[in-house]
Amino acid sequence: MSKAIIKLTYKQVIDALSTTDFEKNVLFASYQEFLLKSQAYNPGNRLKTFSEMKNNDGRSNSLHYKLSFAIGYFIETLKNKIPVLTDNLGNSITFEVPKFELIESDITTIEEHKIALNYITGELTLLNTIGEYLVLTAGNGEETFTVKMQDGLSISSYQEINNVTALNNHDVFSQLKVAK
Repeated sequence: MSKAIIKLTYKQVIDALSTTDFEKNVLFASYQEFLLKSQAYNPGNRLKTFSEMKNNDGRSNSLHYKLSFAIGYFIETLKNKIPVLTDNLGNSITFEVPKFELIESDITTIEEHKIALNYITGELTLLNTIGEYLVLTAGNGEETFTVKMQDGLSISSYQEINNVTALNNHDVFSQLKVAK
């Protein structure tokens, strides 16, 4: 197997059935912001759901972005650790970019509010796959870790490595080939 530079994305879906304090806080804060910000796309409150708002006014898709500000504090408390994903030894996986997604909501009840947080890692080196396990390394490659592929986890970026050279004790990938 060829080595590759990859990024992982883990999608955490949060809804009324979520149980942790983090999830409950994110759900409540994003719902309150939805009630406020959705008014611009719902004149007269005649529309009830986010889907209806999108069908009526495409600009309502900006709610994904607008609602993300309401949960910024809670994302910061994670200290760039994905809260629901660990390696096989129980160590947290670090993310670089969180992306907020409003899946559905309803102005009449929080029980229909459903969002997703997509945690995107920095670049990792994929050294090998063993069944459903990824053998990875980060940074200069001194330590490896193993992650099991699972629901919600995806390889969101993949570049095969053809030639690796060392420069200042760092791996420099002089030739990258995008996998097809």
